[in-house]
Amino acid sequence: MHQTNLNGLDLNLLPPLEALLRLRNVTLAAREAGMSQPAMSRALGRLRHVFKDPLLVRGRKGLMLTPRAIEVAAILGPTLQRVQHVFAEPQFDPAKAQRQIRIAASDVHNALILPHLIALLVQEAPGLDIVCEPYGPNLVEQMFAGTLDFAFALDSTPLPTGAHSVPLARDELTLVMRHDHPLAGHDWTVQDYGRVPHVLIGLLNDGVSEMDAWLAAEGVSRTSIWSSPHFLAALATVAQTDAVTTVSRAFASRFGPGLGLILKRPPFARIDFGIVLVGSQAQARDPLMLWLANKMRQAAQLAYGVETGRSQDAGARADVGTIPA
Repeated sequence: MHQTNLNGLDLNLLPPLEALLRLRNVTLAAREAGMSQPAMSRALGRLRHVFKDPLLVRGRKGLMLTPRAIEVAAILGPTLQRVQHVFAEPQFDPAKAQRQIRIAASDVHNALILPHLIALLVQEAPGLDIVCEPYGPNLVEQMFAGTLDFAFALDSTPLPTGAHSVPLARDELTLVMRHDHPLAGHDWTVQDYGRVPHVLIGLLNDGVSEMDAWLAAEGVSRTSIWSSPHFLAALATVAQTDAVTTVSRAFASRFGPGLGLILKRPPFARIDFGIVLVGSQAQARDPLMLWLANKMRQAAQLAYGVETGRSQDAGARADVGTIPA
């Protein structure tokens, strides 16, 4: 079969053609297509030239379709309907959604935010399967390849080109130590950070720590005895040693007391930070992803509401950078 080059055709002629073949009346077809009758007549003339066929001919009871027109009509109607679906606004029903969602998250997010999210999804989108993964060096590549949908991050984290973020909640840093720690009885200074061992959190193990930069500016360096990507492991370790750690206050408030730990304000002017959900721009207009990001915000507000209020009452600043490793 000879293939016609579509680049040389006026595809605007297809809706008038469909109306003409279905209604077999130039006047009615023009009215339906929003055209004048002369304009529809001209369109029919152009269509006859394109198809090299009269398409509509006079019969006893009005216009009749030629064999070629009958063949075209059988194809054209369903084809235009499918084309309309391409441009239609996507309809989204969370109750019918069936999809696996992959999120890069730490145990802080898994323990605080995800339980609230899952409780919401069980009621509203039971077909969604949430899978949380650890952070890794190829996180950005995974996100743009479509194998990772979201990642939790800090509002100070530089976003790669093509990414977007959704604000979720606010938290603050807290200094954590066992209740009978030798330095538990006084307010800490920056110099105290150089007097004790530390357990560090390294989600990416890239050696980057904003806290160490803050301390270095004051002429202080801290000694690490252990680094882990797991916040709960850090709390368990300081509960057994003279080491301290600096982590999320919301998380430490939830799990620290059960381990015999106390929370103290770190000796820094800015300890407050924002938590965001990061995704790629390619899925920023996906109705499912938009809906899920909104549910994630609701879950985060449930998780951080009480702790955030407590932090603000303590006079914390609201413009911190990243959580130090």
